[in-house]
Parts: sequence; structure tokens; C-alpha cells
Amino acid sequence: MRLRTPASLFLAVLAAVLPTAAHARTEAPPPACATESDVDFPLTARIRGGPDTYPAGGGYGTWYLELTNTTDRSCGGIHPVVVLVDDKRELRASQPVLEFYAPDREQPHPVHFETTDEDELVGPFVDEQAGFEGFAVEAGRTLTVKVRLALTSDAAAGEVVAQAAVVQRQGDDGDWVGQSDDYRFRIEPAPGREAGDTDPDELARTGIGATGKLLTVAAVALLTGGLATTPARRRR
Repeated sequence: MRLRTPASLFLAVLAAVLPTAAHARTEAPPPACATESDVDFPLTARIRGGPDTYPAGGGYGTWYLELTNTTDRSCGGIHPVVVLVDDKRELRASQPVLEFYAPDREQPHPVHFETTDEDELVGPFVDEQAGFEGFAVEAGRTLTVKVRLALTSDAAAGEVVAQAAVVQRQGDDGDWVGQSDDYRFRIEPAPGREAGDTDPDELARTGIGATGKLLTVAAVALLTGGLATTPARRRR
């Protein structure tokens, strides 16, 4: 089981981090991290430290996403996008409970997943309501982002591959500037639970309300153009 990377997934990833009309910003976008002459991605990404298994309905497992800027220029407006693919294509967007931490805030930011046409789950690191404008990775430096993941009790047992795409948001556009290695784990079944049963406190823990879902759907709807790709630059 491998993640695919055709144009449709590029589009879904880029759309997930683009601002909606209600949250569009008037500030000048950060300088481009990628250039037309780049052969490789300007950022390298690595997932480390995650558990091998997650019990459905269990607690959080913590892992880390390392973002390394290989260029001589600062990269701002950086938004990782986690893509989850399970072997049975049964994992639903409401079942992974993913949160990430930013350097300027003690409380984690929630990640809201959407399902692509190929049943991948795409979860961008965006939080418009909290004013999160992306990470900044200085030239030649590595930024480590703490992430935690749990699964609701109705998640089916199976194998899952996680990967992080890295996007630089620039106004209402975006560049694909990095991609991580695969992180493989297994979901273990919740004992004594029937498929589809979810506790109310689990639904509250996900933080997936109507507002967050509408923001992601609206972002996808904004993406109407084609996608040109080069080895280091993916732009809508």
C-alpha cells in the first residue's frame, strides 16, 4: 500500500490550505521558498517517534514532524498537510483525531480531515480562527512540530500509511515545497464495541464542528485551475 501522487491529490492538498473568502488576508505573502530553478524540494520533511499501533477509542500517540530548510532563504507560511490511507479504504474523516502544536501557543490546534475521490484523508495544518498563519523555517534550520493522533472507537482495524505534504501558502495560491517519508501504523480494534458506536465525549474531543468542516469544503471549492508541476514546485 503506497500513497499516490497524481495531480488530483496535489489539487486536494493545495486546496486544503488555501484561505476561504471569509478568511482571505490582505498582508503581503511571504517570499517564495521554491524557485523555478530548484531541482529538489526546498524543505525536507521527516516523521519520527510515532507508535506502531493505535487502539481504536484509546488515547493519543505522539509523533514529530521535522521540517528542514535546505535553502539560504527563510521559508514562511508553511502548512503541512497529513494524508492518511488505510488498506481497506474504510477510514472516515471523523475518525482520526489529529492535533499539532505551534511554538507560540500552549494549546494544540485541531486538524480537520476531508476525504478525496480516492478515499484518502487529507488534513491540513490550518487554524484560521486561532490566527495560525503557518510555520516559519529559517534558512539552514530544522523546525520540529509536535503532533498527536488518536482514533475514535468506531475506527475499523487495519493498516494505515501517513505522509505529510508541505505547502507554502502565498495569498490565495500555494507551492508544494516538501514531502515526508511514510509513517506506517496499525489500528487495533476497540474491545467490546460495535462498528459505528462512538461516545459523545469522543465527538467533543475531535473538535470537528460545522465551522471547521465548512472551511475545508470551501477551500476545496476555491480551487478551479489546473496544476503545473516541476520537481520542486507545484502551483495551482
